[in-house]
Amino acid sequence: MEVNGVTIKDIAQLSGYAVGTVSRVLNDRPNVSDAARQRVLAVVEEHHFKRNSNAKHLKQQSSSGVAIIIKGSRNMLFADIVEHIQALLRDSGYPSTVYYLDEDHDEVEQARQVCRERRPQGILFLGSNLELFRAAFQPVRVPCVLVTNSAAGLGFANLSSVSTDDARAAREAVERLMALGHRKIGIIGGCMEASNTAYTRFLGVQQAFAEHGLAFDAERQYEISRFAMSSGYEAMGHLLDRMPELTAVFAMSDVQAVGAIRALHDRGLGVPEDISVVGFDGIELGGYVVPKLATVRQDAETMARRSVEILLRQVCEGEGAVHELIPYRFLPGESTRELREERA
Repeated sequence: MEVNGVTIKDIAQLSGYAVGTVSRVLNDRPNVSDAARQRVLAVVEEHHFKRNSNAKHLKQQSSSGVAIIIKGSRNMLFADIVEHIQALLRDSGYPSTVYYLDEDHDEVEQARQVCRERRPQGILFLGSNLELFRAAFQPVRVPCVLVTNSAAGLGFANLSSVSTDDARAAREAVERLMALGHRKIGIIGGCMEASNTAYTRFLGVQQAFAEHGLAFDAERQYEISRFAMSSGYEAMGHLLDRMPELTAVFAMSDVQAVGAIRALHDRGLGVPEDISVVGFDGIELGGYVVPKLATVRQDAETMARRSVEILLRQVCEGEGAVHELIPYRFLPGESTRELREERA
């Protein structure tokens, strides 16, 4: 949107507010402070910016807002992020449609189908297999953002990303266990061929073991699981059967960790008395299980906000790809303890 050389991006820069805020003001949407609204409107008046209502009407007729493609219907972190995303899009005047896929389905093919049938203005992906993007993303021309995975190495001008440094965070989670004296550590994670998240976090696990001079036997210490509580439960049982001497578990998602804690309870083992457990994501549920889960907390609200801001800049201004890492935080919880004696 541009009049007399002045764009929404220019208004955002001159007013000091985000593109999404400017869009909400121009669309007369709620959830904007009086100060922000007054400042944006003052800049609009000063620079004689006028919205092209005919262009907006045509744009709304020819597109279906923003598509949100979620890979993993039971991922509680995604549910939290999507709630924030939909609210932000709604406040900015963009309708959204959510598409849920199973963990082993092809999100790129889904995006191509959505583009053919719905003509979205942009697409947000939660959960992704980067190999599918490398192989088949090229025909997708609308602005897109990967949320929770990095697309920095893919090189598509219309594909941005907002993510956590998964490798570093996973390494820190394992090193936290090692600092408590644990060496016999099992890992519950996703299928690395289907999940870039699982692959990247696995690299972090390997780095932690290597940096501490410890051998890591993936065939024995790594159990593949879907990102679901029931799968975490089953995976914990398999790990115990193979490695009864383990003293700690790192699960690559909180829902897997919650399932693992239940499995340990059903085997007569206490957390953290017998086995320490660390998760990943920082979902609300982790703060209410007993014991409170130690975990890597991803900032769902910030990830949602930056993803929407980046997408709307691409939609409104045609900006190129942007790749951001959002800081994470380790929550110590109550599910780990210092190891004083090795379990037999």
